[in-house]
Amino acid sequence: MIEPTNGGGLNDPTETLPQPSGFAHFGFATELLDALTAIGYTEPSPIQKAAIPELLLGRDLVGQAQTGTGKTAAFALPMLARLDPEQRTPQVLVLTPTRELALQVAASFNSYAAQLPQVRTVAIYGGADFRDQIHQLRRGVQIVVGTPGRVMDHMRQGTLDLSSLRALVLDEADEMLRMGFIDDVEWVLGQLPEQRQVVLFSATMPAEIRRISQQYLNSPAEVTIRTKAADAGRIRQRYLTVPAPHKLAALERVLESEGGEGVIIFARTKAITLTVAESLEADGYDVAVLNGDVPQAQRERTIERLKSGQVDVLVATDVAARGLDVDRIGLVINYDIPFDGEAYVHRIGRTGRAGRSGEAILFLTPRERRFLGGLERAAGKPIEPMEVPSNATINQHRLDRLRQRLTAALNESSCREEERALLSEILQRVAQEQTCSPERLALAALELSLTGKPLLLQGNDDFTTVRPQGPGREGHGRESSGRDRGREPRRADRGERPQGPPEDNMERFRVELGWRDRIKPGNLVGAIANETGLNGKSIGRIQIFDAHSTVDLPRGMPEEVFQTLRDLRVLSKPLQISRLKS
Repeated sequence: MIEPTNGGGLNDPTETLPQPSGFAHFGFATELLDALTAIGYTEPSPIQKAAIPELLLGRDLVGQAQTGTGKTAAFALPMLARLDPEQRTPQVLVLTPTRELALQVAASFNSYAAQLPQVRTVAIYGGADFRDQIHQLRRGVQIVVGTPGRVMDHMRQGTLDLSSLRALVLDEADEMLRMGFIDDVEWVLGQLPEQRQVVLFSATMPAEIRRISQQYLNSPAEVTIRTKAADAGRIRQRYLTVPAPHKLAALERVLESEGGEGVIIFARTKAITLTVAESLEADGYDVAVLNGDVPQAQRERTIERLKSGQVDVLVATDVAARGLDVDRIGLVINYDIPFDGEAYVHRIGRTGRAGRSGEAILFLTPRERRFLGGLERAAGKPIEPMEVPSNATINQHRLDRLRQRLTAALNESSCREEERALLSEILQRVAQEQTCSPERLALAALELSLTGKPLLLQGNDDFTTVRPQGPGREGHGRESSGRDRGREPRRADRGERPQGPPEDNMERFRVELGWRDRIKPGNLVGAIANETGLNGKSIGRIQIFDAHSTVDLPRGMPEEVFQTLRDLRVLSKPLQISRLKS
């Protein structure tokens, strides 16, 4: 019997040692735990709780789980924990059905191994430079992530040595079966060392996948995770198909007709976030950017501005998909498709929070339509098709928004009492001087609120030829009319067609900015109108070429205005305007 002591200590039955929690419960090294903390991982998901202990023991494993459940970390973390960093030959091979998933998995390994400088991961897939992949493999790697065909190519060429391989992971095995890769997968399995760990993850378990698990896995542990569809049920998910050259034009139309209180736009790269943000900012939106180059302190300020309503649109890479909790987000736009279903689920989960409903819209190019099924399986529900909003839809939304703003101003004035008194005095004085009715005065006030911009979109309803220039702005010029399949428009479609002389009252000017500078008609209209005081309608035809553009301006422009335009910068680049001789 243990006797209690006055001083407590080792024999005190009331004293227990604290138990590790979260990922520390698995016994991971400090370097792994620090990396997980840095990317916001605090508690393991159900599949991680079930799979990690089995994989740390070296057991084979069959996992049935949808994307979005955390399965990448479920196999990557125990693989990293069991690596020998001194051994510079491949110890882990991950096979994926697509190069996009291969890149995603490799990026995940790199983020988890951020504190392990000796550990190197390489992604090998078709369509990339074979020699560059050979160079990376020869430098020494412990983890190889690749598509079956390219992995086979390297094995046959002798540039991928798997003689020391410890573990093979088959990720999204049912997708590999659907895409016809199962014979390749079995060929790879037949070349591996006899003593190796095999891990198979699949969203479904068709008979062929079950046969492979029985034939090549040794008494595997089995883990099945059922996803909860409650959160996804609150999010309406839609997709639209648009050729790559017209995505920005379609985005502006979607924002006009669907945008509400708070919007997050997800893009694939940092460069795309900047391009999209610059375009939307030029069209009058309050925009912020969140990507890998944004320091942590600035990231926190940006999120606070989004929460407080100082920013309505956030353009972000997937760095913002985890740990971003803002209740006022009503719409998530996947401007670039996340080829990994897990990333898609995390992205759309930024809306529909705290029991509220939300909207998610996915942009697909014609070539990307084949990935839709995988994202629907990840989300656990169909994604509805939608059309790019028409002029009529956008105009109705503008009228509704104006009515709502007017109603809000009547019910909740933001002016101080003395300011309201001054405004009332101005209205009374103008009404007396002009002998006009209250209705006419109110109408004039509403027109004044438009600041000279048209209320409704007019003209061609084809967004691929005429661009809307943001809320309440009329489009000018023609956007490139490239064909689908995401290729560059033909030369004749990029403004380089014969153009007639300017109208009699107009003069043509040349500016040294073109397609390669990502310039758009709206950028030129906004910059010139702001600098000269011209109404947007007074600016004539605009044509954009690869390295320059032309713009027609009213004849007889004062020299001082012309000099001001010479010093103007658009998209942080000098305009360098000059007159074109007739």
